Amino acid sequence: MTDGDLVELVRQAVLCGLLVIAPVLCVGFAVAAVVGLLQAATGIHEPFVGLVPRMLAMAATLVLTMPWMVERLVDMVRAAAP
Repeated sequence: MTDGDLVELVRQAVLCGLLVIAPVLCVGFAVAAVVGLLQAATGIHEPFVGLVPRMLAMAATLVLTMPWMVERLVDMVRAAAP
């Protein structure tokens, strides 16, 4: 394996990792934005109130997308195997 092959393998691994985690992060961001707007509108600035909905939404997204995530990671590892 040459240095160029190793660099390409690491690049593919990083891109695959970003692709796999993107749905969870996007849902977390969207829920945080909505909860933040609701907290600003109501005047409730309790960190726990913002954390619980975000964590529940991210956990639900993780459970729903886990088969797809595992499939992507397995495909990446199989493609990298000699």
